[in-house]
Amino acid sequence: MAIMQNFLTVITLLNIIMAVTIIFLERRNASSTWAWLMVLLFIPVLGFALYLILGQKIRKRKLTKLMGVNQRIIEDTVDRQKRELKAREFVFADSSMQQYQDMMYMNLNSSFAVLTSNNAVQIFTDGNRKFDALLNDIEGAKHHIHLVYYIVRDDELGRRLVKALAAKAAQGVEVRFLYDHIGSSSLPRRFFSELRAAGGKEAAFFPSRIPYVNMKINYRNHRKLAIIDGMIGYIGGFNIGDEYLGLSVHFGEWRDTHLRVEGNAVLQMQAQFLMDWNLAASGKIVLDENYFPYNKERIGSIGMQLVASGPDTEYQQIKDAYIKMIYAAKKTICLQTPYFVPDESLMTALKIAALSGVDVRMMLPSKRDHFFVYWATHSYLGELLAGGVKVILYEKGFLHAKTLVIDGRIASVGTANLDIRSFKLNFEMNAFIYDTQTAAKLQRIFDQDAQYCLQLTQDLYEARPLMNKFKESVSRLLSPIL
Repeated sequence: MAIMQNFLTVITLLNIIMAVTIIFLERRNASSTWAWLMVLLFIPVLGFALYLILGQKIRKRKLTKLMGVNQRIIEDTVDRQKRELKAREFVFADSSMQQYQDMMYMNLNSSFAVLTSNNAVQIFTDGNRKFDALLNDIEGAKHHIHLVYYIVRDDELGRRLVKALAAKAAQGVEVRFLYDHIGSSSLPRRFFSELRAAGGKEAAFFPSRIPYVNMKINYRNHRKLAIIDGMIGYIGGFNIGDEYLGLSVHFGEWRDTHLRVEGNAVLQMQAQFLMDWNLAASGKIVLDENYFPYNKERIGSIGMQLVASGPDTEYQQIKDAYIKMIYAAKKTICLQTPYFVPDESLMTALKIAALSGVDVRMMLPSKRDHFFVYWATHSYLGELLAGGVKVILYEKGFLHAKTLVIDGRIASVGTANLDIRSFKLNFEMNAFIYDTQTAAKLQRIFDQDAQYCLQLTQDLYEARPLMNKFKESVSRLLSPIL
């Protein structure tokens, strides 16, 4: 009995110390603080363990810093573009983009997102077409192939991709494959054996040093990028697995959005991959001009900024850019996201837009793939509906796209969901597109998807079962730490 009392006393003291740490030392936001205090209060022993694994903040320093002359070039370019934007001297192929210069300036300031205007973009909404195009570009690679994906499956698509990469590595092409250790936790070590044997390299992002214990489990690389010879880049929502081809019995058709980019915007993807690789891998990449083949020719006329964010940075760059876009809207806002767990700033922006007469439409999946995130998402819908936001639920398979289109003029496509995890905890990257034609294409895709949606009305929402309301309430309490 005495041993048990001593044990409980120690746990209580540890909980008090942890609570004091959360409140006074780590300076978290209020919602996150209360969520962790509840966990520590109601499940003392397990809560303490969960905090050690999930609650630790990553050290506030720039983990992914590109060193050397390339860093200097980027900084000089950012400074020059800021001066041009401030003086209204930047030349746009699409003159209507002049009105968004303050957003471009913000992205330069907060995330060194160089503005490029010579890009061509192809949009994929079907996994088969996206991976056919990627495999074709891999086949044509001459110098290097760089891939980073959050989820990689040991299935037909995964093995087909590795086989293609191994063939190129055997030809002398540099192949590097970075995958997230938690997102791809079921991946066997042998999965990359053929690639390694051919001379290719793979690395896991923030792997577990101790079996079944990962102290950085909360900080995941959620990016999905592919860079071929520094000339072609892919960015979007598709991971690597058969379900992304629509072959999952549970999910059915998989609806996602991915971009194939040609032009100097690819160099920003390349820089991010190299920083991620040098953070995760034992063998660092020595930078040279082959990785940054700056193209002075006009491949296309699409303006773009590639904005990266992560838990190691001062700002929530992608969220800030989303909010800036929302406040810039005059007519329409079209959002597609699989998860919606907003903070107060994002929620306020959407409601203000709707109350101002902007037609705000948010498309979410009707199917769920994460229990707590799904019900936390639904807990916010009533507030949106009351504010005038139109919520529509996609019923033709699973919606995984992360897109935002404003007034049919500017758009964002990338890896970040509209949730606190993507904004604060995950390493993400989004393409912000300044081109009326591309935004109009994404707008048409949204309108086509809307044909397969159920509109959620206030009456339907209020009539939901009591059990659903209970699940929403519990999940919402946990939303700051989901």
